[in-house]
Amino acid sequence: MGQIIKGKPVADAISEALTKEVNDLKVKGITPKLTLVRVGANGSDLAYEKGALKKCEKIGIEAVVKELPADISQDKFIEELKKINADKTVNAIMVFRPFPKQLDESVIKYIIAPEKDVDCFSPVNVAKLMEKDMTGFAPCTPSAVIEILKHYKVPMKGKNAVIVGRSMVVGKPACMLLLNENATVTVCHSKTTDMPKVCSQADILVVGIGKAKMIDSKYVKDGAVVIDVGINVDESGKLCGDVDTEDCESKASMITPVPKGVGSVTSSILAQHIVKACKLQNNL
Repeated sequence: MGQIIKGKPVADAISEALTKEVNDLKVKGITPKLTLVRVGANGSDLAYEKGALKKCEKIGIEAVVKELPADISQDKFIEELKKINADKTVNAIMVFRPFPKQLDESVIKYIIAPEKDVDCFSPVNVAKLMEKDMTGFAPCTPSAVIEILKHYKVPMKGKNAVIVGRSMVVGKPACMLLLNENATVTVCHSKTTDMPKVCSQADILVVGIGKAKMIDSKYVKDGAVVIDVGINVDESGKLCGDVDTEDCESKASMITPVPKGVGSVTSSILAQHIVKACKLQNNL
């Protein structure tokens, strides 16, 4: 039976280190500050927001929510975002996506200040991720994947890593982060031929495809480490991942659960990025 590797110990270790860093900043008269920008009141946004605010409060980061009406025009949204960009007291901005249809992400992503963009919305931070420029910010969820692997001492150097999914939210940035750890990376997607065969050669299998329990044991190599990034609701109304955990447990050496896996680390990564942004802006 594979070891179920939970996110909480990882999140706790990150939070503990950050609390000390924030205390040290406060001694210098600096308090890191996040503004969460939310359009409307989408349920998943509200759930993430609640967790992020709680995490920030625990660590000592100031966090505020800028709630904008669901029917806000693009010009008005950009005006509000520019105000937050210009606010010297704000170190970090996270904008909830996807947007309602009247807002064009391909325009707005060029407006957010890259140095405050702690979830890799700006193309500047995407480029920094590609170049391994450590002044940039990778998206929080794939960063959480790497932190889990490091915390549980999973070797990445020279290992075969397979990612299922090629989104800009998880798949593509996870690919770059694993390459930065010197893994050999393959990305699978809906057009991949014989996906079970490709996945079953992975030492590390990262799944973020958005299909409940799609990955079963035939996709998993004996002894592989399986990281499930998916969040779905199954037929009985329970949260589940993209991996059929029970079926894969017997083959995997380690496997993350859903819930209580990758998702529980993301708000700690967000906090880590806020502190990093604050330090960079204060030349620390």
